[in-house]
Amino acid sequence: MDILVTNNPLVEAQYRNMFRVETAGSSMLEVFVRVRDFVHGGHSLLTHPLTGGLKPGDTPYKSILVSGDRGKIDEQSVRIIEDCVLKVRESPPRNIPERYHSDMQTVDLSIIRAALDKHLKSQ
Repeated sequence: MDILVTNNPLVEAQYRNMFRVETAGSSMLEVFVRVRDFVHGGHSLLTHPLTGGLKPGDTPYKSILVSGDRGKIDEQSVRIIEDCVLKVRESPPRNIPERYHSDMQTVDLSIIRAALDKHLKSQ
């Protein structure tokens, strides 16, 4: 079963029965670091970490799909996630008022839903 790493409660609720969901803290950086740990452990990226056209500091929510199976370390996944971790660290999060967090969760859900639909159809 593929692994969905997220800090978005909407994504967790929507997909907990379809994927192994790993909740990764509250910040986008925590999500990226958790995904990096999976990639260094032999999992591969199945969705790109910086999809959706949002800069890393523009939203506190992120969801990323990685393979459930472990194998040989995927060098391309390593390069991508390491680059993304650096970008997130270089982009301090904006102070987004709490009243907008549900909107940001919905945006992340929409982005990952499109990617997951495409992934599921390709299987």
